[in-house]
Amino acid sequence: MNNVFSSQVPCPGGTVYTIRPGDTFFSLAARFNTTVQAIMNANPGVNPNNLQIGQQICIPVAPTPGECPGGFLYTIRAGDTFFSIARRFGITVNALIAANPNVDPDRLQIGQEICVPAPVPGPGFCPGGFLYTIQAGDTFFSLANRFNTTVQAIIDVNPGVDPNRLQIGQQICIPAPPPVECPNGIIYTIRAGDTLFALAQRFGTTVNAIILANPGIDPNSLQIGRRICIPQ
Repeated sequence: MNNVFSSQVPCPGGTVYTIRPGDTFFSLAARFNTTVQAIMNANPGVNPNNLQIGQQICIPVAPTPGECPGGFLYTIRAGDTFFSIARRFGITVNALIAANPNVDPDRLQIGQEICVPAPVPGPGFCPGGFLYTIQAGDTFFSLANRFNTTVQAIIDVNPGVDPNRLQIGQQICIPAPPPVECPNGIIYTIRAGDTLFALAQRFGTTVNAIILANPGIDPNSLQIGRRICIPQ
């Protein structure tokens, strides 16, 4: 009888395993908390599509993350992906990848341990504005349009936040919108269905005059609740 732990197959630091009925590299990877690619690399002369009962192969040591400062170790469960884990813990997929350089996100194994880094902290205070929790699809540009401010203003009140690496669940400060200056005109609050063309007709002015009175306004993306100047 073959011994599972025989040394006939070179396997430094790993375990020699004897193939049994039903075994596949995928099932063995899941059982021993390693990856299919790692088993293939440890057995260069073995055809994974033609395993033979009684054949001996090398099962390499399962990859584990190194240190996880500020974060915690998480054990992969059925159905987990880097995307679902990132959403669950309020971080980004890129942050997970960076914290687990030896883990293939496309070949996660049930029982495998990975490092979940700590989420980026939000601002501690937001004088004159309000705290906003990042949602899927948010960008500084879209938030600036939505809350009647500018990208630069959001950057200025969030000095520790990388606008190119926003994380779902992260809190940022949305500054108060700048006051609308409108000498000899009227302040108007955008409503659903408004366009600059319709406003120009309603108030007896021109689209170009409204644009000049509201530097930075996007006539193709008016935000409901935004206050603008209607020149007279």
